[in-house]
Amino acid sequence: MTKIFVSFDYDHDRELYGSLVAQAKSLDSPFSIVDRSLPSAIHDGNWKRQVRARIREVDVVVFICGVNTHSAAGMAAEMSIAHSERKRYFLLKGRPDRTCSKPKNALGWDRMEPWTWTNLKELLKSP
Repeated sequence: MTKIFVSFDYDHDRELYGSLVAQAKSLDSPFSIVDRSLPSAIHDGNWKRQVRARIREVDVVVFICGVNTHSAAGMAAEMSIAHSERKRYFLLKGRPDRTCSKPKNALGWDRMEPWTWTNLKELLKSP
């Protein structure tokens, strides 16, 4: 079972996180959600230390991208932590009918992947 940390724009995309939680509960789910983004109100030095410890404990960080992801400071911080911890991660397009953006500090080659059940399971298998 792959352990994941889910990064999302807490102020705009909480329901997308709920959708991923529902998928994690599926009988054929290859992943479990270990932790997730927290409200932006607690973004201080202590918050970053806590998130770093949580990200260290997972196999993959999943970034759910929405319309306002580019301005989500928490997601940018989580992306920086994933980079510095050398964690595997991928970006999911959270709103298929809208133009979604990547976290501000996503790498140039980071692709936003379509969010389908089949694709999600494949992305979790990839090294």
